[in-house]
Amino acid sequence: MADENYKYHELTSRIIGAAFEVHNTLKSGFQEVIYQRSLEVELNIKGVVTEREISLPIYYKGVDVGARRVDFLVENKICVELKAVSQLEDVHLAQALNYLEAFNMEIGLLINFGSKSLEVKRLLNKKYDPLILNSGKHN
Repeated sequence: MADENYKYHELTSRIIGAAFEVHNTLKSGFQEVIYQRSLEVELNIKGVVTEREISLPIYYKGVDVGARRVDFLVENKICVELKAVSQLEDVHLAQALNYLEAFNMEIGLLINFGSKSLEVKRLLNKKYDPLILNSGKHN
């Protein structure tokens, strides 16, 4: 059971519920893009505002050095990174945490559809700075 004291608890619970619905329907074994498209459908059904495959710039010492694409940006508050692997590894967690830091987002979810049971990791960016314009927000 998720802790109701978590920031954005209600929203993350809705996202996780949608992910469980997708996993219960499709099970494991599909490519990540199938789960991504299915989760987008399920989130729309649940009335959750999402943007899929948002490409945002990565800066190194103030210089744009490229871009990364996050699977979902939910209500400009939560980054959601999806995987479809048999087991999450440290590299997957590091990637999701790097996205949070690079986009200056406070909360994220790492969701793995590839295992027999859905895996969900709630992430907190300890380097989040609310005084910095959130680069995840765009027009």
